[in-house]
Amino acid sequence: MVSSSSHSSALSPTAELAHRPIWFTDDMLFHYQRCRRRVYLDSYGDATLKDPPSDYFVKLRQDSADHRQRILAEFGPLSRPSHGRDDWETAARSTLQLMQEGAETIYRGILVADGPEGIRYRSRPDVLMRQEGESWLGNWYYVPFNIKMGKKAKPEYQLVAAYSAYVLAEMQGVWPETSWLQLKERRRAVDLERYVPKLQAALDDCLEDSSGILNSSQPPEVFISRSRCDMCPWLSYCYREAKDQNHLSLLPGVTMARYPALEALGITTVEALATAKPYQLAGDLGVEQPVTEKMIFQAQANWKGAAIPRLHTDVFPLTPQDLPSAEVELYFDIEAAPDKDLIYLHGVLVVNSRTQEETFHALVAESPEDEETAWFEFLALVDSYRNSPIYHFCPYEAQTVRRLGELYGMAGIDVEQLLARFVDIHKRVVDAVALPVESYALKHLARWMGFEWRDEEANGAQSICWYDDWLTTGDRTYLDTILRYNEDDCQATYRVKDWLVKFARPFWA
Repeated sequence: MVSSSSHSSALSPTAELAHRPIWFTDDMLFHYQRCRRRVYLDSYGDATLKDPPSDYFVKLRQDSADHRQRILAEFGPLSRPSHGRDDWETAARSTLQLMQEGAETIYRGILVADGPEGIRYRSRPDVLMRQEGESWLGNWYYVPFNIKMGKKAKPEYQLVAAYSAYVLAEMQGVWPETSWLQLKERRRAVDLERYVPKLQAALDDCLEDSSGILNSSQPPEVFISRSRCDMCPWLSYCYREAKDQNHLSLLPGVTMARYPALEALGITTVEALATAKPYQLAGDLGVEQPVTEKMIFQAQANWKGAAIPRLHTDVFPLTPQDLPSAEVELYFDIEAAPDKDLIYLHGVLVVNSRTQEETFHALVAESPEDEETAWFEFLALVDSYRNSPIYHFCPYEAQTVRRLGELYGMAGIDVEQLLARFVDIHKRVVDAVALPVESYALKHLARWMGFEWRDEEANGAQSICWYDDWLTTGDRTYLDTILRYNEDDCQATYRVKDWLVKFARPFWA
């Protein structure tokens, strides 16, 4: 096992505090809600070990900036505090001066307050809005207004909004009645009564004298959560450490919610989980036994490095009808641009087992206005193979077909009959077999089965960027790269289905 110190030259918090106060910021609080470890690494970690931002991250950042500017334009003229770069104390004084003068709206004002042991709190809401009422300032006070790109008021958004209100209250001597969140499609008032206690708990966890994150000599324990870690610049660094430890978080099914309970039971290794008793573990964790059975099967697969059938009372969970075969089979994958609410590619691989031919059809919307045309081309293609099963990976394709049918119509095709031909191969895999993989995403499964994508950097997020590049430049290289990636996804789905059929046959004999 390699310790975390072998991967970074983190500063000692004690040494850091001896040289200057530490700012605790909105960004730190936001990241705390998603990952306690990141707060420590952002403060003390070796920045040279961070991953460079992906094209998709850069796109999201630009989309967020564009969204912010559209919302700010609705406010009209905004007062702006003056300060030099990173001169936060001067910026806070300038902000306070604008507040004392009664400015109607203040853009990106800097709010500061004292925290424990030399910590300084800093918040930078997008807008401070003047309201009538009493405060240290006079017969007015301010409420914070934060702009976020998301569609939902995520807990981390609301926690940061509560933080803005808290630091603002320290500056103006009165709590605002709320803190506003402007989301992508609506505005929402944050329930401060609910979120301020959560804020206080978060601040205590980060800043307590002896046990807080920022006062520890080591970062919090590593935990890899794909849904939370994918966009983090410390992912490669943390992943290496997790691999060195063969950490349980690398097992599918071991969630952030379940891991502390497993740790309390002394189950901290793959081997320990692989040899646990499902019924006993279910009682200890307070979950249904099928949940612990899946976790234990997964641990056994990773421990042994082999595929393990998920047998239930010695019965294999799939029948031949669950994996329908035909002379011609279709493998279907969609590419979408969520920011444009657009389905721009229906990729269909037609596999003819009699002639041994494989033909890829790319039904593409070369511009957003062509989405409907691509949809009807897809319907015409699949309707020409009415007896063929349509394999796809995860529910998205089936859900999208239903949605587009409601939006554009079905060209006389019965949507229920069409969807009855759809077979979700991802569901079949996770129901039937545990594989020695870290994820049941298509790339992890297909690569374990020996398949490789022609473009190593290709993924769904990157394809969204490539489509933007195509629309901006008209360079067909971008479009051709997307089509190649989509064809590989279809081929990978075919490979996974073929592997699963071969694995299942002995159980059907």
